[in-house]
Amino acid sequence: MSDALAAASSVPLSTPHTPSRIRQFYVLTKPKVVQLIVFCAVIGMLLAVPGVPTQAEALRAVAACAGIWLVAGAAAAFNCLIEQGIDARMKRTAWRPTARGDLTLRQTLLFSAVLCSLGMAILALWVNLLTMWLTLATFVGYAIVYTVVLKPLTPQNIVIGGASGAMPPVLGWAALRGEVGPEALMLCLIIFLWTPPHFWALALYRVDDYAKAGLPMLPVTHGNAFTRLHVLLYTLVLLAGTLLPFIYGMSGWLYLASALILGILFLVYAFRLWRRYSDALARKTFRFSIIYLMLLFAALLVDHYWKI
Repeated sequence: MSDALAAASSVPLSTPHTPSRIRQFYVLTKPKVVQLIVFCAVIGMLLAVPGVPTQAEALRAVAACAGIWLVAGAAAAFNCLIEQGIDARMKRTAWRPTARGDLTLRQTLLFSAVLCSLGMAILALWVNLLTMWLTLATFVGYAIVYTVVLKPLTPQNIVIGGASGAMPPVLGWAALRGEVGPEALMLCLIIFLWTPPHFWALALYRVDDYAKAGLPMLPVTHGNAFTRLHVLLYTLVLLAGTLLPFIYGMSGWLYLASALILGILFLVYAFRLWRRYSDALARKTFRFSIIYLMLLFAALLVDHYWKI
């Protein structure tokens, strides 16, 4: 539930007119972000099961998706609450109901608390306690540690805070297995390594917004060229990290070929961005990074069922 994933919600869901109260609460949950979070969690769930999920496993997976969705939405709403002033100063987020003053602090806090409580109850009652506690830890990591502490203090905020955003596959794995195995940690590592180049591509063409908001993002504190180099370096490390499932024996040749092709394409974007920067290319790199992650995990899933 890291802000790297939240970057995917940069297109406003609201209209120029004041939206309905229900829609205002809905957009607080950052639906596009939650969809990506739940998608990654579902991948973890399906990979945790050797074959086709049984009826009981499928029902538990549905409950886990509902619980994770609610807690993720609660974390997003809490993030909007904490960053109300910052959001109001940034073009990307000025449309949010909290930034516009359409929702009060009390309304937003109550909404977040209700979503989180419902999600935790679902996970505790119909999934398992391990998933509940891991999801709560993820909420705290994103909403408190990252949003309140790291984001306004260090340009490495997205790197350190990326751990919380990398947790969805672990949550999905724990929901179906009741434990956290090395396979789940490898999926977590992939998202962790993906987060910096994904988010910094966005930060490069939104640098004026972040500077205006007073946030120490890497392009603001260290400049454009330094950030572009680090996008390239992290993309290289990411490519190496995506090979771990094959090396460990978790996946086969189909996934390996997909990881190499997608990784090389990502490297091409990163290399071009490093050599000759433009805002248009940064936008393309950011958008490709989202497609990259979805296709990479989809390939891992196809490979998983191909072997059955």
